[in-house]
Amino acid sequence: MSVSHPVRPLARVGRRLGLAGAVALTATLALAAPAAAHAEVEADRPQALAENVTLTFVSEAESASAGFREVRVVLPEGIAPTAVTLGKAPKGWKFTATEDGYTLAGPALGTGVDAEYSVKVRQLPDAEELAFKTVETYDDGEISRWIELPADGKEAEQPAPLLKLKAAAPGATPVGASPTPSETAGSPSAAASSTPSPKSSSKSASESASADEDSGTSTGLLAGGAAATLLVLGGGAWWFLRRRAAGTSED
Repeated sequence: MSVSHPVRPLARVGRRLGLAGAVALTATLALAAPAAAHAEVEADRPQALAENVTLTFVSEAESASAGFREVRVVLPEGIAPTAVTLGKAPKGWKFTATEDGYTLAGPALGTGVDAEYSVKVRQLPDAEELAFKTVETYDDGEISRWIELPADGKEAEQPAPLLKLKAAAPGATPVGASPTPSETAGSPSAAASSTPSPKSSSKSASESASADEDSGTSTGLLAGGAAATLLVLGGGAWWFLRRRAAGTSED
């Protein structure tokens, strides 16, 4: 008598279901995965108001026939081009500050070679996220623009490199917030402080009035004394002349 083995068909069904599930999961992940960023940025200290921060950028090579020869970056608000200095860069590439960011250019890199470099920023702004819009130029003239920002919850097709920041450390302040002595001397507040207050102005005015009054009194005394002196001298001269006239008549 033969014995049936119902387990084997069930095992086959299980394997088929597992394979189908894996395929479906792979397809779902592939559809749900966001578009890969082709220009990226990282920081050694991703924190708001952090000072002397090193930013590392990577531009992924996409061309099958040319290499990078220039990368241009527009800095986010709060970072001045003069506050950025070059760290590491491809050999022969030079850093040039622009009005809104900087360019890094030099001999073309090899086809398929990523452009990787670093810059140092004096201080990061007080923000939650920073966007570094990047324009890449290949030696054949092809240009890739990674300048788009997410909007309405949708992923950008050509996203700009984004750097998320942690909250600023307690007590951290923007560099240059405290004015220098020279700035203080020429500032409106300094000019205001040098202007006498109403109270001190009133005091000065009263002191000036007292001084004028004292001056007037002294002048009056001097004038009175001079008049008395003139009267005495005049009276003496009159008496002398009268005596002389009397003596002449007796002779």
